[in-house]
Amino acid sequence: MFRSLSPGAIGASVENLADGLDLAARHGFAGYHFSISEVAAMGAEEALALAARKGVRLSAWGFPVDFRGEEAAYQASLAQLPELAKVAAALGVRRTATWLMPTSDELTYQENFAFHVERLRPAAAVLADEGVRLGLEYVAPKTLWSSKQYEFVHTMEQMEELCQAVGENVGFLLDSWHWYTAHETAEDVRRLRPQQVVDVHVNDAPAGVEIDDQLDNVRDLPGATGVIDIATFLSALQHIGYDGPVMVEPFSERVRAMKREEAVAATAAALGRVWEQAGLR
Repeated sequence: MFRSLSPGAIGASVENLADGLDLAARHGFAGYHFSISEVAAMGAEEALALAARKGVRLSAWGFPVDFRGEEAAYQASLAQLPELAKVAAALGVRRTATWLMPTSDELTYQENFAFHVERLRPAAAVLADEGVRLGLEYVAPKTLWSSKQYEFVHTMEQMEELCQAVGENVGFLLDSWHWYTAHETAEDVRRLRPQQVVDVHVNDAPAGVEIDDQLDNVRDLPGATGVIDIATFLSALQHIGYDGPVMVEPFSERVRAMKREEAVAATAAALGRVWEQAGLR
């Protein structure tokens, strides 16, 4: 495993890939979550050379297909995916990920399941042609999945079923927040094969709030409260041999209010502390 920076996830803005890589390098991050569209525009060779100069590896990229939208938008974004997947293969960065909404007012669980298989399977097949894996994140807070008429995927077990239906190259974007709010344990992580884990997010939860009362967009930096046992979460990932990036996604107004350098420094320090607690190097 290695620590990776995603500036947008902490509310920090960057001008471009060079600026982002420089920011990651200054604060000791080994990796950087990037925009595949930006790299496609500049060229894989130039992006790799830039990353090498900064001493930071390109670690993962956001899934660019508009699978939630109208059919026309979906088809248009899907048509662009083969070229983007080729760029990712040229970079040697074969990890992309996204999240799924755990509830709906229109679709029952089975209808929503079928919809996601229909939308995601063709994209997964395109990615598979270039050896790229797709990570899907279940969103677990009860306050969210119970907020509409029909619940949808919100646990590791449910997501595993969906992944199997979508494609062999489809696995998890695992987030310590959703692992915690799904009432899951280290054993749930330890039973996974390393190939099933595509990307990882870590963050903490507010103290004094029951698990089922946690709100999805109210979190904190990893280790800030100690509510989530992130060291155990990371140790379980280490146990199964996960070798990919770990990034912070705190949804914290306190962090968003910081100046850019301060926010990235605080994120790096928090991630470093839980890394040490987990006995990682």
